[in-house]
This record gives sequence, C-alpha cells and structure tokens, in this order.
Amino acid sequence: RVLTMQRNWIGRSEGADILFRVEGSEVDVEVFTTRPDTLFGATFFVLAPEHPLVAELVQGQPEQTEVLEYVRRTAARTVVEREQKEKDGVFTGRHAVNPATGEPIPIWVADYVLMDYGTGAIMAVPAHDERDFGFAERYNLTVRPVVAPAEGEPAAEGAFAAHSESERLVDSGEFTGMAAPDGAKAIVSWLEGKSLARAAVRYRLRDWLLSRQRYWGCPIPVVHCERCGIVAVPDDELPVLLPEVDDYTPRGKAPLAAAPDEWLHAPCPGCGEMATREVDTMDTFVDSSWYFLRYCDPRNDEAPFERGVIDYWLPVDQYIGGVEHAVMHLLYARYFCKVMNDLGLVGFREPFPRMFNHGWVHMGGAKMSKSKGTSVGPDDYVAEHGADALRLYVLFVGPADQAVDWNDSGLEGMARFLRRLWRVAHEQAEHPGMDAVSDTPLVRKTHATIAKVSDDIARRFAMNTQIAAVMELVNEIARSPDDPGARFAAETAVSLIQPSAPHIAEELWERLGHERLWEQSWPEADPSLLERETVEVVVQVNGRIRDRLHVAPNLPEEELVALARASDRVRAFMDGAEATRTVVVPGRLVNFVI
Repeated sequence: RVLTMQRNWIGRSEGADILFRVEGSEVDVEVFTTRPDTLFGATFFVLAPEHPLVAELVQGQPEQTEVLEYVRRTAARTVVEREQKEKDGVFTGRHAVNPATGEPIPIWVADYVLMDYGTGAIMAVPAHDERDFGFAERYNLTVRPVVAPAEGEPAAEGAFAAHSESERLVDSGEFTGMAAPDGAKAIVSWLEGKSLARAAVRYRLRDWLLSRQRYWGCPIPVVHCERCGIVAVPDDELPVLLPEVDDYTPRGKAPLAAAPDEWLHAPCPGCGEMATREVDTMDTFVDSSWYFLRYCDPRNDEAPFERGVIDYWLPVDQYIGGVEHAVMHLLYARYFCKVMNDLGLVGFREPFPRMFNHGWVHMGGAKMSKSKGTSVGPDDYVAEHGADALRLYVLFVGPADQAVDWNDSGLEGMARFLRRLWRVAHEQAEHPGMDAVSDTPLVRKTHATIAKVSDDIARRFAMNTQIAAVMELVNEIARSPDDPGARFAAETAVSLIQPSAPHIAEELWERLGHERLWEQSWPEADPSLLERETVEVVVQVNGRIRDRLHVAPNLPEEELVALARASDRVRAFMDGAEATRTVVVPGRLVNFVI
C-alpha cells in the first residue's frame, strides 16, 4: 500500500516531448504527452494561465485584454478550486501547427491545465480525453477520433471514444492500422527525424522546499556575504549548532534573525569579511529522514555515524508506523538512504525492508487528537483497572492495522479475564507438574496456542487474536482443572501473556514456583502435538445447527455424511425426509437440505 502511494506521488510517466510551432512566428512550445499515438487527433492547444508564453502570445492581439483578465481571475483560485469548477477558458487569437498533420489548431488558455506537471501546455485530443472533450463541446471545437478498439469500429466524427485495452490507429496518415503502442513509437521516431520530438520521462514530484522560518530545526550551513554571495560553511565548522535565544515564537520573520550577534555574524569562508548566517532552518523531516542511522552511533563526535556500526545494526528489521507518513517521512527516508548508499556511507538501499501500518484509535467517530481534546490519558484507567488491563484492552480492541473505536466498557472485560487467570494460576500452583509429557486434549490445546500466539505476534501482528487464544486456553484450564497437563497449560498461559500483561505475569510465574519470567525462553510448540486427533464438525438441517460431531480430521466424505445422517438429533429433525441436497465442507460442516 505504501509503495503504491509513493509510486503515485512520484508520478513517473513515460511519453514524448513534442514541439508545436506557433503559427506566424519562430516560437516553439514543448508539450509532454503519454499518448503520442493520438497526435493526429490533437485539434486544439491549451496553455496553463501561468505559462510564461501567454503574455507574449496575446501581445497586440484583439483578445489581449480578455486573456489577461482571465489569467488574473484564475490566479485568485486555488488548485483545488480550479479542479472542481466547470472547465472554461479563453481563445488567444493565435494558432499552433500540429507537427503531424501540418494543420493550424487554435491556442486556448484554460484553468484545467496546471503548470506543476509536464510543461504547462497540452495538445488537446477531445475524442479520447474526457476533460478535453467537455471543453471542446462547450466551445464547439473539432473532435477527431484517431484510435479504435483493435477488433471494433472507430467512433464517428465528433464523438467521444474512451481508450480500450487493445487499440489500433485510425485516420493517422501512414500510421493508420498500427497497434497503438507501436504507432506511438513510430510517430515519435518519425518526428525525431525532423527534430520535433523525443522520447521523455516526466514526474509529478517536485523539488523539496526544505527551508522553514522556525527556531527548531537544523541551521542551514551557509553565510550571506555582500562580496561573495552565498557561501557554504567549511566542513571543519560543522555542524552549525542552534544558538540559545530568549524568544522563538513567530514574529513575522525567522526567530534566528534575532539570535545573539556572536552567532548571527561570522567571517565569510571566501573573503574573510563579516557575513550573516542563514536564519532559516531546515524542515524537521530532514532529521527524521536519517535519525535511525544516528541511533546506532549516538556518541560519535567525529562523524554522523561509522559505517561498521551501521552495517552491524541496520537496516531496520521491522518498521511500525502510520500510513499517513507514506509520501513524506517514509519517502524522504528512502531517498536519503539511496543517496547515502550511492556515496558509500551505508551498505543498503532500503532502510525499512519490512513495514506494518497500524490503524487509528477513534473516539466519538473522530481520530484521537490532543489538540482537539479527543484523546484519553491512561492514569484514571490504570488507577481503576490496573496497567495490565489497560495494555490488554489496547491490544485486544481490534485488528492492529484497522481503525478502532475506544470504548471504556471493554476494560472491565480485560479485568475479568485477568482475575480468571489469577484464579486458575493459583489453583494450579497447588497441583504437581507433569512427570512426563502427556498427550491429553488440554496439552494439545496448549501447544496449538503456543503456535498461534507465536505466529500472531511475530508474523501477523494480530495482537487481538493472540490474546483471544490465551483466553481460550485459560477457559479450557478452568473446565479441566484436574487434567494432568493443567499446570503445564497454566504456566504456558502465563508465559504467553507476559508481553501484553507483564506485571501480573511476573507475579503468577513466581506463584507457580519459578523466578524471573522475563529471563525465560519463549515457549516452543511441539510439532507432533499440533496434529489434532479429532475435529468438530457442525451438522445442519436447512442451515440450522442440529448437532456437533467429533471425528478424525481426514475422515472420508461418505463416512462423514453417514455419521451425520445417523445422529439421533439429526434424524429427529429430518423425521424420515430425504435430503434433496447435501453440502459438505470437509472437517467443518455437513448441511442437509430437505
């Protein structure tokens, strides 16, 4: 999910840069398109209102006043407003030459074209682009279909035809009949021979503006010199440390502009004259892009970190964080890591090979937020129910990767479970342990619980179901307190709950005659005891449960159906009727439909 979000944010597009000559001039306007195969269908040309060529194009034209007024109005709108409003525009009075057809096509200025992607100019192909088609319909512009389904008929002149998976070119000169991908390459190659096009890759991602007018952030290590301009601070003077200031609140300018003079002014490394330090600081995302590297070598005062130390500890084994960081912190951290790998500073290119995105905790239908007053503190809950009950509820409330609603009543359920565990452990403390490995249903259940809890924690991050599994085990112990394996099961339950409820687990471990649970190895499941001797099969009649059978896991279907039909409870409900259909889910269910 994160990689998909980052991929979309970066917005890599493969296509071509194509030159359109403004008719009656020596001006060429470059357009980037991902569909050069539709060039023969470009029937008008659109510039973004911010395009630097707009004012030049309309200079002296009758449309000049109208166009410049449109540009002024558009500048007052946000990008979101422009994208949401009905598309409109204004004709410049000028034409561009379609390099494929040689035909003049009108140049418009329209707010649905933005400067932050491509070149701020588009070749409009209304027959195959919905936005262009809506614009063409509004202003009665030509619509010419130039691609069609490989096995179908082309759309009629003036009609819109959405792109399909497999297309061929139509009405495209010598390229007519070619498959669209092949036609795109051929058209670009043809125009390259005329110096009118070239294959190109574009990105939606823009440069990172990392300067901030804040106190808290890394000082930007440059000085401003009247003689030399902007000069980098020498390496032997790095890092530049933040000075202590009396006031770092916003005052309309960067707080460091009011820093003590001995910090603010420093000799220029170039000429030696006094210069002024840069007072903007770096975006704190700069720090969070590599903090995990410094964590490994925090006391190094000679370098940010030492390569050998990094090679020992990193990359990070498991990253846990919110998906809201996908296109900022996580993207920046990956970028920093790749750059440092290129420089030989680290030996890996990905900082976080494994990642888990946790969900949000909601309260009253909204995300918990300190600033909005929709968060809860732990103190009152700990005082009433204990820290372990609170910890268990936080883990048990729902799947870790999904949003959950906080409900105070759930804490009482966790407190009841801990009291039940306390009683079971104290009861079993009076029982002797197993002299030898027993093979009872409870022992098998215990080993199955070890396997499930281990998998839920280490692989699935299913913290809620690992707690549920321990709850089931405790219930089984309570039902079979005299089972030879009951004490073993109780000790295992205490061990398994320790990461989630460490305080009560340590006390119960000691009550069971042991010391320092936190030093013990994690329980291991015996594979030979994980194979179930029997499974429970639900027997239904017309979808309603009428009996439950315990049978061998691999019992043949015919024998399973025969056993189900022979059940006294099932026969009573069927009352001699024959099933018209029998549904069997091996090892789980038999349903007789009558």
